[in-house]
Amino acid sequence: MNKAEIKNVLLEKLKAENCFWSYDSASWDKATDEQLIEKTMVYLDLPEIEQLFELYSYKKVKQVWLHRMVPQGEYLYTLNRFFAWYYFHAKNPDQYLKTQETRYWNHFAA
Repeated sequence: MNKAEIKNVLLEKLKAENCFWSYDSASWDKATDEQLIEKTMVYLDLPEIEQLFELYSYKKVKQVWLHRMVPQGEYLYTLNRFFAWYYFHAKNPDQYLKTQETRYWNHFAA
């Protein structure tokens, strides 16, 4: 499957999960890479998340996770803890998440 096909499959699965409920249906296919990565990681399963790494670089997926999901703290804590351990190989996921969340918010306080 090529990258365009992977992206279309992910978008269709997200639509089926009603993840774009707040979007105009004409703009679903115009979701940004960041939106696609975040929504896939939050709403879809491991096979689809694996497809993200075929579609985007490890660095891109991690960057979106760090900037869009980790700052949500307790709301996505269990999910982020899993991602930190499984995909991003954090030796101490709890400490890693706390450090990354603090770093993110301190960036805005400076």
